[in-house]
Amino acid sequence: VQQAESGGGMAQSGGSLTLSCAASGGTFSNLAVTWFRQAAGKEREWVTTVSWSGRSAYFSDAVKGRFSIARDDAKNVVYLQMNSLKTEDTAVYYCAAGSGTARAEDYVYWGQGTLVTVSS
Repeated sequence: VQQAESGGGMAQSGGSLTLSCAASGGTFSNLAVTWFRQAAGKEREWVTTVSWSGRSAYFSDAVKGRFSIARDDAKNVVYLQMNSLKTEDTAVYYCAAGSGTARAEDYVYWGQGTLVTVSS
């Protein structure tokens, strides 16, 4: 299954954005979905993972308590709710479906990503 990200844009520090990850060519059923982000000049880093059942979610220390993740398997969409945004959240955000590993190199299919820019 491949995926497409949307919902990025500009926000002010302290603001909120909701990103969407939509499946194409398949479904997210029985797959964990993970969000990564990549800031300019930096490596792609793990942000959060939701388990295939939706019962478990894991967050990096950088976003814990500010971001949440939810999946709607009926719509084949996973949402990333980002609150209390900080300038350091500025990055291109990508989602990936699979085993739920936090290693970007373990994923084959990547979408175009969606750019989030947070201004102070």
